[in-house]
Amino acid sequence: MDFSATRVKPVPGKTGATGNMVFGAQYSHATSVLEVERLRALQMDPASWASDNHKSLADDDYDSNYDNNPELSGYQTLPAQDLKDDSELDAGSSLSPTTPSGTTSLSDQMSKLMKEESSPTKNFSTAAAASKDMSPGSASSVEKGANSAAATSTATPAVTGNSTSSGTSSGVIEGMKPNARKIIQGLDYETAMGDLHLIGTEHQADAVYALQRSKQKARFLKFKDMLQQSVVDLDVLRKLSWSGVPTAIRPIVWQLLVGYLPCNSDRRNVALERKRKEYQDGVQQTFARGIEGLDQTIWHQVFIDVPRTNPKMALFQNQTTQRCLERILYCWAIRHPASSYVQGINDLVTPFFLVFLTAYIEEDQDPESYDISLLPPEILSAIEADSYWCLSKLLDGIQDNFTHAQPGIQRQIVKLRELICRIDAPLAAHLQSEHVEFIQFSFRWMNCLLMREVTLQHTIRMWDTYLTEHPHGFSEFHLYVCAAFLTKWSAELMRMEFQEIMLFLQDVPTDDWQEKEIELLLSEAFMWKSLFHASPMHLGGSK
Repeated sequence: MDFSATRVKPVPGKTGATGNMVFGAQYSHATSVLEVERLRALQMDPASWASDNHKSLADDDYDSNYDNNPELSGYQTLPAQDLKDDSELDAGSSLSPTTPSGTTSLSDQMSKLMKEESSPTKNFSTAAAASKDMSPGSASSVEKGANSAAATSTATPAVTGNSTSSGTSSGVIEGMKPNARKIIQGLDYETAMGDLHLIGTEHQADAVYALQRSKQKARFLKFKDMLQQSVVDLDVLRKLSWSGVPTAIRPIVWQLLVGYLPCNSDRRNVALERKRKEYQDGVQQTFARGIEGLDQTIWHQVFIDVPRTNPKMALFQNQTTQRCLERILYCWAIRHPASSYVQGINDLVTPFFLVFLTAYIEEDQDPESYDISLLPPEILSAIEADSYWCLSKLLDGIQDNFTHAQPGIQRQIVKLRELICRIDAPLAAHLQSEHVEFIQFSFRWMNCLLMREVTLQHTIRMWDTYLTEHPHGFSEFHLYVCAAFLTKWSAELMRMEFQEIMLFLQDVPTDDWQEKEIELLLSEAFMWKSLFHASPMHLGGSK
């Protein structure tokens, strides 16, 4: 997620029924001046309320007031590119390319981790060394990210403006009251927040930076503690993952959320070995007679679609990757004759493939340009099998999107139109007056889950949330994301005529989007879902 600090500003024209309703519902729970001020700011921006409201559900054990605290958020101290979505916390922590079934003793790793966390001289190389010999899906794979997160906390660079230094200035701590010192030291930011004003203005940027890094570490450790339990509580994991999953542990979290890995840690390695072997046996049987022995209609469509998959990304133009995708898509098609292969399914396998690849390459290697042919065959086989089974789990929930006449998509398009009529009636009326049919632009949004409208990395962040909206994240929740996506461009669309609208919606300008735009999109979708999903009579089509 984007940890850059931004001040909550009044938004002209954002007062009204929605804002007052939100403010009125929560005002009675305010117990401090700080909370009252935060709610007053959020009254003017209901989308921010939705984001903060859901974030508090996921992160209720640490300070959920920070992000929208008008007293703190005015310090532009940490641009998003400085953190790169947890990548600094994951330094030296990528799962090493070991054999898929290799594991490390959980007790040994925990013992080493605890020693490192208590050591004042711990550094990145120590954390990196402790992270080796772990495989995705094993309990010990969680610890490698925790090691690097712990290491980061003792080597946090100070930030002033957009620059960083190797450590926090010693002058910052001198003369502070105890709670103010805790901000810099990152020990207790919940109780220290109120004393930020005790720090000199020249050091406040350092304090806010340390606070942000402490918050990141706290969140990462919550994931670590959850995943190291003998039986993972999926409801808690879903709440924690709604706001995004750290890169280092995303492979195992996704496999748990999608239902591929069992919650019981004692069964995971056995389950992985069995499912991977089942897939490989199926591939060998299917391709035993070569290409000539395949269903040529299905194979031809798969064969021509795979090279079109993410054509600008080196990973998916690699011949080794393309052979993997061909086997995944063809095997899925022959096992699901009701739908078989449909264009668009090729896009849906790519997030799984890239995420699972990150478990086996070094942290400083870009998975989007990585030469996958360098991986040992057993690693490549594991990535392919894991991607196949997780794709199957995803498609099980939206299979009617790909059966004859694609009724699932047709229903979603009708619901999207009804929803836009409720939340942005002028836009709906304008599209109707220009004879723009929703199916003309939203069919691809539903068929490819907006993957052709945003980057793959942003898609992965969206899927963090989709996977937590069990069991209908890729169907029902996605509908509200599409509604939020369309209304985001309402002002531009209202000034356009038919041809301009169609050209605009076929190539929506999201190239310069950062993760904060994705976060706002998901938050607004959550707000619309909260308002309308449980009240279908509010939609025009329900009579």
